[in-house]
Amino acid sequence: MVERLDAARLAQAVHDLPAWRLENGDGADMLVRVFSFADFSAAFGFMARVALAAEKAGHHPDWSNSYNKVTVRLSTHDAGGISTRDIDLAQAIDAIAG
Repeated sequence: MVERLDAARLAQAVHDLPAWRLENGDGADMLVRVFSFADFSAAFGFMARVALAAEKAGHHPDWSNSYNKVTVRLSTHDAGGISTRDIDLAQAIDAIAG
């Protein structure tokens, strides 16, 4: 089982991912970022690339799409909060977004 990050490691992770914000939802912390694109096609293409990376990592985001915006929420449900899996996926998503 993957363990939730302790407070110090979570603070460092949030510091290292400045475009992401920390939120609390459904009783657990999550990393959240909203991405904006030129249009729906670009947003959907981004989601397809992230889907491939998430599948390879075996860790999947909670996300939504509205026209040119994609909101990504990362949390490890089994850990009850943010784990290294979320940090790794956030970094991969940032790399995909450019």
